Amino acid sequence: MSAEVTEAELAEFTETARKWLAEHLEPRGDAPRRSVAVFHDLPYDEERALIARIQEWLRTRFDAGYGALSWPVEHGGAGLTTLHEEAFAEAERQFVTPGQHELTSVSTALIAPTVQLFGTPGQKERLVRPLLRGDELACQLFSEPSAGSDLAGLGTRAVRDGDHWVVTGQKVWSSGAQFAGWGELITRTDPDVPKHKGLTAFLLPMDTPGVEVRPLRQMSGGSSFCEVFLDEVRVPDSLRLGDVGAGWSVTLATLGFERGHSGANADLGGGYAQLAEDALALGRTGDPEVRRLLAAVWVAEKVAAISAQRDRETRLAGGEPGPIGSLRKLAWAQRLKLVSEAAATVLGPRLVADAGDGTYRWTEHYLGAPGYRIAGGSDEVQRTIIAERLLGLPPEPRADRTTPWKDIPR
Repeated sequence: MSAEVTEAELAEFTETARKWLAEHLEPRGDAPRRSVAVFHDLPYDEERALIARIQEWLRTRFDAGYGALSWPVEHGGAGLTTLHEEAFAEAERQFVTPGQHELTSVSTALIAPTVQLFGTPGQKERLVRPLLRGDELACQLFSEPSAGSDLAGLGTRAVRDGDHWVVTGQKVWSSGAQFAGWGELITRTDPDVPKHKGLTAFLLPMDTPGVEVRPLRQMSGGSSFCEVFLDEVRVPDSLRLGDVGAGWSVTLATLGFERGHSGANADLGGGYAQLAEDALALGRTGDPEVRRLLAAVWVAEKVAAISAQRDRETRLAGGEPGPIGSLRKLAWAQRLKLVSEAAATVLGPRLVADAGDGTYRWTEHYLGAPGYRIAGGSDEVQRTIIAERLLGLPPEPRADRTTPWKDIPR
């Protein structure tokens, strides 16, 4: 199908999708969602069961033609547009789904398109469709204890040994790694060149000998993140993703998919509907500060909706939104923070002490929201991208751009 789509065609597609959804899911109803959690706080077996339910829904959706709507037909998609994808997501929000998990989102929205972009024919055949369908799950093995915002400074080494690479190092903040079958691994293969030029990407089976995954307990109570230790892990060259030394291009592509995906799920965390419901129940709607913050959250959500509509109309006219992902990601993270501030004002002591009235659940949002000011690039990184690539401001001076990685002080 052409990249152009009329409003009538989109409306017809939406109605057909809504009827299909009604045959497979229960309607959500008008009541606000009860969960306001940003990250899961589940025991291992329950989290594994949640992922399994999501995988089953991904398969059902994919097999019906709704799983990869904007992907080309030859790549296993429906050959439609991102407008169709957003229309389906909006219709799906009207029904009760199995839920969401960072690992399934990373697999379908980040790593599948990266493999499609950089993978060999064999890698694409092995992973793209299974990732999109939910048959395979893959995590990101990017950040390290000393390479977070400065991701290009990572030090996990991969040394060639015949047809294999021997990898040693440590990764951290890898969402869902304890449940993943694969990892997109970024390593340093040449320490004698500047940091951006000496990186190489691999597709790593997580059951490879020498891989140890340790879940990290978060302050919200869950263990969505993990640290991953790699001790002389042998990875065949056939699983190299992209060219040797071109790992930064692979990394940027994945991060671009991540930032573009940020904020796409309007159901993540709490929002105005839940805040207003609790403020009314607690008799707090007469407080001027409560009213101010509720209004601020409402405005932020409306601005986000208008921005999304503007992007849709731009694509409807045949244009591209441009490098706007960082701006949307930053606004989304700030909105999560604003909701936390409003929740603290509405609840007062109930935010830190369970009063037995259901309001204590807001701690899951309050403690989880800061994570998204770091995930996918910190707020500071996003502001730099916005300044340089959107506003055209002079780039920050970077003395280490031409310095060999091995000579950079650490």
